[in-house]
Amino acid sequence: MHILHHAAEHPIYGNEMILELGRHGYDISPGTIYPIFHGLEKAGYLTSRKEVAQGKVRKNYVITPAGHKALIRLKGQIHELTSEVLGEDALIGKKAAKVSSSKHLRRTANSLRK
Repeated sequence: MHILHHAAEHPIYGNEMILELGRHGYDISPGTIYPIFHGLEKAGYLTSRKEVAQGKVRKNYVITPAGHKALIRLKGQIHELTSEVLGEDALIGKKAAKVSSSKHLRRTANSLRK
């Protein structure tokens, strides 16, 4: 979910996601992150392209339309779970999440049109 979320915002690569997940308390190694990327790519949720960055070839991953659909579905499931677990506290953030999600979907749709 977290990987798809970031891939929807911009192209991502392994070390970037290792650091990002580390900021959230996850200790992920390259031996863990790349099989996840490959699995998401095989499932059709991500696609990759090689780019040269700082003289090195780096594989960047971007979300696909199927990945966007999965992300929206997962966000709904997470909202349902947090609403059940947190009760009224989760409902407070519901309106903000809908607004944020709507803005993100509009941005994504606009970028796909270009």
